[in-house]
Amino acid sequence: MPLLTTASVTCWWFSKDDIRAGSRALGLSTWDRPASPCLSSRFPYGTRITAERLAQVAAAERFLRAQGLRELRVRHHEHTARLEVPVADMPRLLVPGVREAVVQELKRLGFAYVALDLQGFRSGSLNETPAVPETRRAGG
Repeated sequence: MPLLTTASVTCWWFSKDDIRAGSRALGLSTWDRPASPCLSSRFPYGTRITAERLAQVAAAERFLRAQGLRELRVRHHEHTARLEVPVADMPRLLVPGVREAVVQELKRLGFAYVALDLQGFRSGSLNETPAVPETRRAGG
């Protein structure tokens, strides 16, 4: 269904599902490829983004995909790589040999620490704000 029609132009609106279905029907190998937003979304707000840091995240994600992970994000927190993968994929990272290889590679890329986010993969996780606990007043 057209989104907008004028005398000379018709604009069409396609949902993600429409694009995937069309891609699959055409036999494109990328029909079920996970979304991959801009690498700058891997950095907390206010972080200086450099070509070196972008390359560091890209290389880390490439390495993890080579380990068989499809849906993932490497969040860059200065010296820490925070790995987000679906909860169902977490055991794969803990297999003997895999864990050690991931740590070794990410350290080679310049991260001092490698952390697995136990909440799992979720889009927009850097937009989350931490809950601030209520403070109790003395005598209360």
